[in-house]
Parts: sequence; C-alpha cells; structure tokens
Amino acid sequence: MRIAILGTRGIPNNYGGFEQLAENLSLGLVKKGHEVYVYSSSNHDNQEEIWNGIHILHQYDPEHKVGTIGQFVYDLNCILDSRNRNFDVILNLGYTSSSVWMGLIKSSTRVVTNMDGLEWKRSKYSKSVQRFLLKAEKWAVKRSDALIADSIGIAHYLKNKYHANSTYIAYGAKLFDGADQSVLIPFKAEPYAYNMLIARMEPENNIEMILDGVHASKSTYPFFVVGNIKNKFGQYLSAKFSKDPRIVFTGSIYDESIINNLRYYSNVYFHGHSVGGTNPSLLEAMGCRSLIAAHLNEFNKYILKEDGLYFTNVHEVSVIIDNTNKLDAVNAKHVENNYNKIRDEFYWDKIVAQYEQALLTQ
Repeated sequence: MRIAILGTRGIPNNYGGFEQLAENLSLGLVKKGHEVYVYSSSNHDNQEEIWNGIHILHQYDPEHKVGTIGQFVYDLNCILDSRNRNFDVILNLGYTSSSVWMGLIKSSTRVVTNMDGLEWKRSKYSKSVQRFLLKAEKWAVKRSDALIADSIGIAHYLKNKYHANSTYIAYGAKLFDGADQSVLIPFKAEPYAYNMLIARMEPENNIEMILDGVHASKSTYPFFVVGNIKNKFGQYLSAKFSKDPRIVFTGSIYDESIINNLRYYSNVYFHGHSVGGTNPSLLEAMGCRSLIAAHLNEFNKYILKEDGLYFTNVHEVSVIIDNTNKLDAVNAKHVENNYNKIRDEFYWDKIVAQYEQALLTQ
C-alpha cells in the first residue's frame, strides 16, 4: 500500500511529537512491506530523498521568512503534490493549517486524520485565531474519511461535539535502560538530587506555575528547564526567574542519551501539559523511570492513573518539591508501574500495528 504522511516538519525528528510519531510509524510501516512517503519541510536538516527505506518528499516551506502563514503555504504545497502521486491513503497529522486545503485531496485517496489536541483552547492564541482553529477542527472532521484520537478524552470530545466516531491510538515510547551518570557531569548534578521539566515554552504547559512553586519551595535542589526559550514567553520566564540560582534554563537538548539520562536520574519530573491528548514527552519520561508530577487533568490522569503525583496550583508544586523522595518505596513502585505501562501498552510495535489497521480499514 502507498501511504503518505502529512502534517509534520519532516523526519528524522528534530522538532516535536508529531515528527516523532511520523518517524517511528513510517519505519514500522516500511518493515511491514508498505511503500511510505513522508512530506518534509524544505528547511529540514536532512535533505535525502530516501531515509531508511522511507521516501522523503521535500516541499517549499516559507515559515522562517513569513511566520505562521508559511505553515499554510507548506501544507498547500504538500497536498497539491499528493494529487500527482496516487496514494492509497494519506495520514494527516493535525489539522491547524491543513484542513483549509483538505478538499483538494483527490477523492480516490482515503484520508485519515489524527485530531491532535484541543488546539483552539490554547491560551497562546488570540480569540480570533481560536475561533479559526475551532472552524479548522470542524473542517477536518468533515473532510476526513476516518479520525484517530490519541487519548480517550479526545475520542469522547469528538463524539460529544460532532457525533463523530474515532479510533483511539496513543503514542508510543521506548524503554530506556542505558543509565550513565557521567551525563550529569556538565550539569553539575547528582543522581536524584535535582528536579526538571521538558516542554515548549507555552502558557498552557503551566511552566510558570511550576517555576513559581520551585521559587516558593525550601528545596536546595537545582531545577532544570529543558526547552527553547527564544520565544516571547520563554524570554519572559527566563527574565522572571533569573535571580533564583536553582532554576536553570538549559535550552533545547536533542541528544536522546542526554535527555533520557536526565529523566532517569531526576528526583521529580514535572509534566505541566494541560491541553491536548496523550503527550509523547509524558510517555518518554515513563519509559525512563521518571517519578512524574503531572498537572491534574483527564489526559494526564488517564495515562498515569494512581502512579503520578498531581498538582493544580503553586502551593501543591512546592509541597511536592519539599516532600518528595523518588527512592521512597511508594514512589519507587509508581516508577516501576509506569515503566511497565510502556512495556505492555504504549510500545511502538503495538502502535504501528494499530495505525496499520486504521489506515487499511475502509
């Protein structure tokens, strides 16, 4: 089967969750004998036409020149190109800038859309953009032949709002068993004697709440904030907490070994994401045996269940920081339970098989 994947900046992943999904999914589908094409930005570092058996289709992407509007141009270029390639099925990851053009996809091509999270609720967007995104969500539901929800919460939302059926398929993650304390040396950190978070610097990820809690705590542990702080909100956060020596903004880290070891040796890993479905970074932390403190919402609760620490405000963050030892017996059991969830439920071979079934089903 000829399968195309749209909606990402391309593979191999150097950006985010959908790129990680596209990479692992396309690799798995190729192993199953499918002919897989992944659309990729012209700005991607990898300019190969074939990568590990996957066809890479580079399309012009002016986002670096014109900003967000460039995403619409890029998606249009991808969809126009797809019209000439006779794909059996297109997997569309997300809808924020692609649903406008989905009517241009050839009617003979089956369209399956991963509906991502509740994009129109993201506080980083203005009211007018939020209204557009709500329309885009409706267009994606209407113009897709099948929908995928990456969390049960999103599946329920689609059913309640649009009376639309969807297939629940979570993200996958890998198990990490390559612990190496030497990775901590450049960070001047000791095992289980620091806390951390990894996130894009966006308000809905509750980073400011978490860091306010760190600042209010009595802990002397360093707190590593991993993520690009070059955007407006990131610059605001780094300025606000610049006088607290415990809070260290590391910038983006793409080296998987470094990231995984930081997760593994952290005391508490904070996950503040509150909008959207199953977040890949949450699963990755579980696979690295992190002790996770998560913002209390249905998306995080569904994954962690009783094996997470939860917070909803600054005070609760401070309490967690001041009173939590990862090595305590109860916390160690939470860590092991979450690791086993990745092994038994959220592993890539299973996710790939579920996507293959969804793509092939007519």
